Amino acid sequence: MSFTEYNYEEAIIEIFKNLGYEHWHGPEIERDYHVSFYEEDLRSSLCYLNSDLPLIAITEAINKLKDIDTGSLVDRNNKFTYFLQNGITVTYLEQDEEVPVIVKLIDFENIDNNFFKVINQWKVQDKETKIPDVVIFVNSLPLVVIELKSPSREETNASEAYTQLKNYMDKIPSLFVFNAFCVMSDLTKSKAGTITANEDRFMEWKTVDDSRESTQFADFDTLFNGMFEKERLIDILQNFILFSKDEKDSIKILSAYHQYFAVNKAIQRTIEAIERKDGKGGVFWHTQGSGKSLSMVFYTKKLQKVLNSPTFIIITDRNDLDEQLFSQFTKCSDFLRQISKKAESRVDLINKLKNIQANGIFFTTMQKFEESDEPLSERNNIIVISDEAHRSQYGLGEKVDPETGKISIGTARKVRDNFPNATFIGFTGTPISQKDKSTREVFGDYIDVYDMTQSVEDGATRPIYYESRAIKLQLDESVLSRIDKEYDKLSEEAEPYAIEKSKHELSKMEELLAAPETIDSLCNDIVNHYENDRQYLITGKAMVVAYSRKIAIKIYEKILQLRPQWKDKINIVASSSNKDPEEWHELIGTKKHKKELARRFKDNEDPFKIAIIVDMWLTGFDIPSLTTMYIFKPMKGHTLMQAIARVNRVYEDKEGGLIVDYIGISGALRKAMSEYTENDQNNYGDMDIVNTAYPMFKEKLEICQNLIHGFDYSNFFLNSDLKRAKVITGGINFFLSKKNEKNKEEFVKEALALKQSLSLCRSIAEENERLEAAYFEAVRTSLTRITKPGKISLKSINESINNLLKESIKSEGVINIISTNDEEINLFDEDFLYKISQIPEQNLAVELLKKLLNDQIKTYTRTNLVKSEQFSEMLKITMNQYINSQIQTAEVIEELINIANEIRKAEKEGNDLGLTDEELAFYDALTKPQIVKDKYENETLIQMTQELTEELNRNRTIDWQKKEGARAKMRSIVKRLLNKYKYPPEECKEAIQIVIKQCEQWADLEYEV
Repeated sequence: MSFTEYNYEEAIIEIFKNLGYEHWHGPEIERDYHVSFYEEDLRSSLCYLNSDLPLIAITEAINKLKDIDTGSLVDRNNKFTYFLQNGITVTYLEQDEEVPVIVKLIDFENIDNNFFKVINQWKVQDKETKIPDVVIFVNSLPLVVIELKSPSREETNASEAYTQLKNYMDKIPSLFVFNAFCVMSDLTKSKAGTITANEDRFMEWKTVDDSRESTQFADFDTLFNGMFEKERLIDILQNFILFSKDEKDSIKILSAYHQYFAVNKAIQRTIEAIERKDGKGGVFWHTQGSGKSLSMVFYTKKLQKVLNSPTFIIITDRNDLDEQLFSQFTKCSDFLRQISKKAESRVDLINKLKNIQANGIFFTTMQKFEESDEPLSERNNIIVISDEAHRSQYGLGEKVDPETGKISIGTARKVRDNFPNATFIGFTGTPISQKDKSTREVFGDYIDVYDMTQSVEDGATRPIYYESRAIKLQLDESVLSRIDKEYDKLSEEAEPYAIEKSKHELSKMEELLAAPETIDSLCNDIVNHYENDRQYLITGKAMVVAYSRKIAIKIYEKILQLRPQWKDKINIVASSSNKDPEEWHELIGTKKHKKELARRFKDNEDPFKIAIIVDMWLTGFDIPSLTTMYIFKPMKGHTLMQAIARVNRVYEDKEGGLIVDYIGISGALRKAMSEYTENDQNNYGDMDIVNTAYPMFKEKLEICQNLIHGFDYSNFFLNSDLKRAKVITGGINFFLSKKNEKNKEEFVKEALALKQSLSLCRSIAEENERLEAAYFEAVRTSLTRITKPGKISLKSINESINNLLKESIKSEGVINIISTNDEEINLFDEDFLYKISQIPEQNLAVELLKKLLNDQIKTYTRTNLVKSEQFSEMLKITMNQYINSQIQTAEVIEELINIANEIRKAEKEGNDLGLTDEELAFYDALTKPQIVKDKYENETLIQMTQELTEELNRNRTIDWQKKEGARAKMRSIVKRLLNKYKYPPEECKEAIQIVIKQCEQWADLEYEV
């Protein structure tokens, strides 16, 4: 017996019952299906939670919930989320006076005061009627929708569950007004996400108790036990779900598991630091791209409650970072319930702190602490959050200038002196250096480490790969060595902005790098590499990191000289200065211009694809689809690691990000990685595609060659589109043969891995290797489209093949691997069936026909059980005969076309009899036994069918198929009508079963996607 979706649903319900949830069965609850919550139960829950309030206040709160009906679904859900986390403010009259009160929807303080229910088959009537699998209710509010897919059905998976959830949001949006988050699961994968999340942002919850010894693969029950333990769920609802809003978008964000556990550890460490009075809250190291900024927001929100409204000072060391982090906090103002403010100067920060004794979130930069040594505030309820805690500006000691004798105090000491009683916590995306004693003295040890290895395993980030092309510029080894030594010397400076002041020492180096022959060589190689290897990858977004603004402008002008048509594709993004030459003004532009460029670069559809940058956008600027960074600037340590992390964001099927090195940063990369965890050093210590992606590509190429051994595809390497088309169909036919079909799935898997590895090392793969990989990808794509569930569009297959081949082959014509002009296939078109039968690759013809027939029979499974069983049996017999070599390929094609013709006849039968689809289904059910057709005239059978259909529809109430009493009534109706027409008694029982089952299928069809 297979483990069906019903079995899986029951298993999930059992988990919730073990967690202490009460189980209700949706169809057994008498309620208004147009209201997505159970109003009667909600009223009693809220009365219990707010026992000190009159019923009129509760009623007013429920009315406000029911009236959230303006704006988009996201706007309405945003309003509800605020109600959920903060309560609903209502007023009522008492002795002719308006009394304002807050009706809480959840008791966040006393978990046991809340009511937790798991309800399956919860029907909602809105634009359409739908029945989600499982809904989790807290205090009678439908906060979590869980969509399950059978683990035993090949054609469904967690992705299908995601599609179902999105369909529900469209068809029954009233349910999702009250949604906290959603879960999709098929037993092998269980992920949670919000109503605004794309599928790639639904994330697994990989631990129940924060133990991360083995989280590469999480059991299905880990998510449910990990997220839905009552106290944890309430914590998530209050402190770990937020809306990030700006002028254009509102994005709902659910904390990932690593953020949840780390933030709670940070809260505990902060409390302990306050109790110890040493100010060392610790260092929060989560690798770049894994949500560090949002973790700061979650930390700030929860700590406000725990510490009774502390004041937060958030420090960065650069203005652009200050702006980016401030922007993130501003977007989350509703969640934080206060507006973050910037301190424009030291005096401004002093005034802001003087005016308050609690609350407040203030942003400032490290430079402002250089202005004075006097304390800004001696309060002990100040939390100082430092972004990128380990940078060199956190020195605690004093330095003496040997020339002037002037003593300078490390900035870290000044910050501590400015807030002598504050608690300090550092957030970083890169590890603290082993030599960095100052950071530990200021902040203490690590609170939590979420390294690159874990982040990639979790799908929170993508891996980064490295390609060296410095040799293409023909820079002398002594030049590269000099660059390395100079930057080693500069990196010893205490303050990063001191490095900027020292850069004039490298003016000769700049002249060398800006030499016309160097710029020519660089730009020619970038253009060649981008056009041939990167422009078709994902959205084609790339960054070029230039040594200086002067060099950035030279690169921009040279690339436009080489490709004048790239005027809209390429732009410079750099800071401006009053001392800039006049000719720079238009190129660099104003602050408003740069803001518009940022908006355009984040738009994947915008023609702006290549950004030439210097310092701006190197940190804190996220473009998920960015896949390529060309580096022509020496960088080291955390600065380098933060810069290259621009390409590690998650986006669709992006395999990873590629760093293309023109300046010789490989040594700096290795040195920087030596500070990372042992796992990271083992997994990502060598990012070079020569040693990583390319060997993987060669391995997968050899595997694909072995799997297709015996088929000659050498014609694909000839300059003939017709021959290429034929050899692609030949390869498909090869894997569809009975002899080789066992290798088909393995080939599809390995060819996909081949494609992914090639996306990272295309520039170093040989031409014949790229062509061979293109061939395997064409075969894989077609096999996937033809053999996987879902409708076929031969036109779309041809288009996809042409699109992928144009990346590898300068094709003159259009390759049609399957000749057709039809947008969609019509199974009942005689001309089309004839074309299929004439395909030389007969295994392909068999597979196409089998798939088309299967698709058609599946529609009958829903609408006409008798016919679906009849045609399914015919198909099964034919394919078994073929598999067992009882009939040859040509014969099976003929038999499959005969089945198609039988289905075509069946399509016409209802019209000939004057019956609707529903009536025809019942007609077939009643006339299945031959004895019935022999006994009655056809007119009588038609009359019996129509009368039966009318009577069943009249008595088919909502959820009748789920309620035994209603089912018994329906059986009684069928039995009574059959008795009326003296239906043969020996056939009566089977007829009733088929009719009732057919009714259920029609009802299920009504509520599905």
